[in-house]
Amino acid sequence: MISLFQFKNTFLLLLFLGITCSNQKVEQKVSAETTATEQIITGANRTEAYLPYLKDKKVAVVANQTSVIFRADHTDTSPSYTHLVDSLLSLDIAVQKVFAPEHGFRGRADAGEKVADGKDAQTGLPIVSLYGKNRKPSAEQLQGVDLIVFDIQDVGVRFYTYISTLHYVMEAASEHQIPVLVLDRPNPNGNYVDGPTLEPEHQSFLGMHPIPLVHGMTIGEYAQMINGEKWLENGKQAELRVIGLKNYNRNMAYHLPIRPSPNLPNDQSIALYPSLGLFEGTTINAGRGTEYQFQRYGAPELDSTFFEFNYVPEPNFGAKHPKHEGKLCYGEDLSNVAVPNEVDLSWIIRAYNHSGDKENFFRTASFTKHAGTAELQKQIESGMSAEEISKGWEAGVSEFLKKRSAYLLYQ
Repeated sequence: MISLFQFKNTFLLLLFLGITCSNQKVEQKVSAETTATEQIITGANRTEAYLPYLKDKKVAVVANQTSVIFRADHTDTSPSYTHLVDSLLSLDIAVQKVFAPEHGFRGRADAGEKVADGKDAQTGLPIVSLYGKNRKPSAEQLQGVDLIVFDIQDVGVRFYTYISTLHYVMEAASEHQIPVLVLDRPNPNGNYVDGPTLEPEHQSFLGMHPIPLVHGMTIGEYAQMINGEKWLENGKQAELRVIGLKNYNRNMAYHLPIRPSPNLPNDQSIALYPSLGLFEGTTINAGRGTEYQFQRYGAPELDSTFFEFNYVPEPNFGAKHPKHEGKLCYGEDLSNVAVPNEVDLSWIIRAYNHSGDKENFFRTASFTKHAGTAELQKQIESGMSAEEISKGWEAGVSEFLKKRSAYLLYQ
């Protein structure tokens, strides 16, 4: 595990500012002396930096509910942000359509639920789904588009599918000679790199690139790595421009004021997600169907004499049919634990060791896709400790860090 500082959950207000960026480098890298008292400015807020590229262009936007411009002039009774698409339209930018990732344009679809094409009620713009059968923009969908703007908040975990959507958008753009403009946002898990490295034979939409489970990069840095490592089909490269962050380094705390997906409601869930997300490939419920998603875990088959905590998952926002719906689940409440800057296997190992149904604990195909390797399941089943398992990740993490260094825009 490669760790820097312990994060603290602190809200940082974002303001407008703009400086120019090159298509592969940010001209002004952030100093390591940047302090937490300075205000982080997202790429979307740096309108002066990117509006000149959009002028007189027919634009497609890849966006969801996190694609916002924060307002410095808001009051207690006025909105603290406006959606990027609404702002671009108000500035007479010719937005043609919106491409929607997993969870949809307004962010209300369940994890894994197909997102349908449609029309946005607020703007009248056509919405094209990139989650379902169609994960890569087609030639027909890109017809008449001069430029693609990508602005989605990521959380820095390989199986969080927004970076897979980024890959396919860049791939389609490269095939049709359409420039891609990425508006960068902070990575709330950006201060460490850890976990098993994806093995090529286990590539899927839950992991497309040979990277550790936690990669420690912003979405803009990651776009540059996709290009630079020639991960797109046939080694093509997109014409890429990143509008970087201002006053940011990866050791700074960053609170997400808008949940990035329905089941990541707060800082604690986002910090625990790299570790508890592995439960998605098992029979264990990871808090879906409660108000503490990815802050607890449990199942009816876990030992009730060992686990004192229990809860009952019920349908709610983001989980129409959660695992073990309506059943009493025994497990752990992690809503107040101090979260380590690493992928912590102690919880999944404890759950496995105290399961009354070890034979069916793993949904092997799904777990392997989440882990990026078939070895992790075997290691847990064989009784290896978390420390022994994570020791085996070090070589892959070190190799990745060397490659990653060429694409970093921030200290």
